[in-house]
Amino acid sequence: MPRTGQLPLAFPDFRGATRRLVLLNLVAFFALLLLSLSRLGNAIFAALALTPSVFLHGALWQPLTYSLIHPSPLGTLFELLSLWFLASFLEGYRGPRFVTGLYIWSVLGTAAAAVLLVFASGRLGFSLDEAALTGSMGAIFGMLIAIGVLYGDVQFLMFFVIGIKARYLAIIYALITFAMLFGQGKLIAFAQLGGALAALIYLRFAPVRSASVIGNRRSSRSLGRFLSERWFALRNNYYRWKRRRAGRKFEVYMKKQGRTIRLDSRGRQIDADDDPNDRSRWN
Repeated sequence: MPRTGQLPLAFPDFRGATRRLVLLNLVAFFALLLLSLSRLGNAIFAALALTPSVFLHGALWQPLTYSLIHPSPLGTLFELLSLWFLASFLEGYRGPRFVTGLYIWSVLGTAAAAVLLVFASGRLGFSLDEAALTGSMGAIFGMLIAIGVLYGDVQFLMFFVIGIKARYLAIIYALITFAMLFGQGKLIAFAQLGGALAALIYLRFAPVRSASVIGNRRSSRSLGRFLSERWFALRNNYYRWKRRRAGRKFEVYMKKQGRTIRLDSRGRQIDADDDPNDRSRWN
């Protein structure tokens, strides 16, 4: 079981999905740093960062690339350390695939929330200061929410001094982000809340894997199974609607021919006054 005591002030394991995610962001940071020395630096930054209005005009890659853009060295250091600590903790109990899936869902949820807010502002006519979205704070917020939900009694060292339980740390961060909705950074705050919501959705339907406790067991309500169930339900409802629509057209046609019949959703006649042995009703 996950320990509920205070986590020691030490660097966690650097392996698996945690190492891949941290190194991916680190390599992207230095690559952009080198490119910034050339004339193409600003153009590449604008192309890869998520600007919702630009995305809505065809830059479909931005929800996948914006999280790799880290313009500030100090901000990058904070993000990568946070990603290292949180991802390593989750990977130790849930496995690398869980961490990777949670990260991707939170990144996409952050982008979706930003795009939705800008799209709504254009349709509803309220003013919004649009800014380019960069960094992986949405994914980090999603991981913090996941730890708060799954392992709320685990204690972290806030500011490396104050011990605080994970659930309270997640609540404090959520309240701060919510308060930012009423300031100048409402787009970034709303986007991060979208990343947290995406993490909660992922927790609800993701496969359960635990390296130390659960082994290789999987939840019966995995995300893939949930999506396939919803897809087949929508498909079957569509076919039933088509049958009902065809049945109504047939009823109208027969009424024009001087005969009144009623059909159920499967196309079978349900008029109780007819003789069930009279097969002429089908002619």
